[in-house]
Amino acid sequence: MEHPDHPFTELFEQLGLASDPEAIRRFIERNGPIPEEIPLPDAPCWNEGQAEFLREAIEEDADWAEVVDHLNASLRKR
Repeated sequence: MEHPDHPFTELFEQLGLASDPEAIRRFIERNGPIPEEIPLPDAPCWNEGQAEFLREAIEEDADWAEVVDHLNASLRKR
């Protein structure tokens, strides 16, 4: 099964967050870096629904998995 490509901005929209490039940059800057020992969905910056969406995307290797991996990497950099 082929997974559709979701742009980074679309992931932020799916999470109910501002999705323009500047807002994404600020979100990552404000909420990162997340320590390696904390799974992305367990980071304190997510509400319950956001965390569940991220958890499902990772566990089920959903259509969103690749862009969620990108978000994970972005939030761990400094």
